[in-house]
Amino acid sequence: MEIYLSPFCLNFFTQTTNQILHISSETTKGMDGETPKLKDQILETGASSTQSFEPVNSICAHLNAFHVYASNPSRHVEANHYCTHLSADLRQCLIYDTPKNPARLIGIEYMVPKAVYERLDVEERKLWHSHVYEVKSGMLIMPNAIVPETVWDTAETAEMKELVGLYGKTYHFWQVDRGDALPLGTPQLMMSFTADNQIPWETVRNRDERYGIKTEKKRDLRQRIESPEILDDADSCWKGR
Repeated sequence: MEIYLSPFCLNFFTQTTNQILHISSETTKGMDGETPKLKDQILETGASSTQSFEPVNSICAHLNAFHVYASNPSRHVEANHYCTHLSADLRQCLIYDTPKNPARLIGIEYMVPKAVYERLDVEERKLWHSHVYEVKSGMLIMPNAIVPETVWDTAETAEMKELVGLYGKTYHFWQVDRGDALPLGTPQLMMSFTADNQIPWETVRNRDERYGIKTEKKRDLRQRIESPEILDDADSCWKGR
């Protein structure tokens, strides 16, 4: 299967991939505990030259936003998405709790355009969420520490024009927001914020400070992005609230 690359990924593949795959000076840990054994450290260090990581090397975008639990939208968690474009109609993302090691793999998200989403049956569509508010509010960002801000803003805004019309299906396996040391229990269906009055703004401001960005500025830059109609069955956790 050939991997589809959006214009953003074509233009910024090298920079983004280098950020994502940068080898941290910290050794990854799972649970709180001792540093991995010597054999594991050697494997981590040498594997890149002895094994193929082709699926991971196809990651071409880092997205940061917040997910809410479909079963309890008052709970939210920051989500770092590392995404591969399998085709023009399907993206898949690994979701981590942090962009730096030790980073915990907490979930996955799939994204499809409206043309694919509307072909799904009604019950399936209820499991998906829209990205219109995330994009237009400025909350969905693509962290960057290499490209000059003005250049990056242009590239990021162009990518948001594609993301705004996509629908996502997300499950989290690890409930880090409640302090779990392991991925416990059943997978949790996650959704996105859809309105200003749902947002934990202090949490967003803390995120912005860490990345050196301002959500309000991104909101202004995206005002000209057209807001597509959101199909009725999406964002089901907010219906009737």
